[in-house]
Amino acid sequence: MRYALFDLDHTLLPFDTQALFCNFVLKRHPWRRLGLLWFLPFGLAKALRLVSTARAKQAFHAYLCGMPTDRLQALVREFVPQEVMPRLYPEVLERLEQHRREGALLVLNTASPSLYAREIADALRMDACVATEVSPSARLPLWMPLPLGNNKGQAKIPAMLRLLPQLAGQQGSAEVWAYSDSAADLPLLNFAGNAVLVHPSASLRAVMPGAEVLLPPRPYRGRVGDMLAVLQQVLGLYPQRPQPGR
Repeated sequence: MRYALFDLDHTLLPFDTQALFCNFVLKRHPWRRLGLLWFLPFGLAKALRLVSTARAKQAFHAYLCGMPTDRLQALVREFVPQEVMPRLYPEVLERLEQHRREGALLVLNTASPSLYAREIADALRMDACVATEVSPSARLPLWMPLPLGNNKGQAKIPAMLRLLPQLAGQQGSAEVWAYSDSAADLPLLNFAGNAVLVHPSASLRAVMPGAEVLLPPRPYRGRVGDMLAVLQQVLGLYPQRPQPGR
């Protein structure tokens, strides 16, 4: 059996999906920008390395506080086909389809919340999804619950093996491919026998000199362009994809 493991943000698409979903929600519920006031001190503390990424992630999703779960699910069902699927890197999507044709088991392994990660995996017809698990109640609380912690870095490996125990004996196998943009995914990239880097940083290239590199066109220029896009998205100011017939 072959396996193809894909990160999501900046790997399958050129954006942070959390920020992109925030933009999508704020376009429809502008008053939810007030929730970002709760996140602001945590975002600053994260930049200063005073709080964990998981804690900052929980605080960021305060803009969803009080939203009924059925409304959230309806938004996710709109968001994925309208904002995610059209923005996927065609070159990386072609690799995914190539692996599918070759009979590989396709796995999305992402730090993004399961709120929408599973919907994305389903839209891509992937076989499995490993994400940051969220267990919302009837309404989203102020602190988004992460019962299994943040699925990031080394945490991606045991989470993946719990879901797919047959992968345990495949570490380093030439039958396993992994795609990522981030040094945080070195555990995932090193798990596979074939690592593919998407727009990697210079430091990631340096520690994986033999890895294949993909540089698909991006809708912004470099790190500064990415940061500006994120800022626009978390404020609900980023342009959305035009819808057919509008």
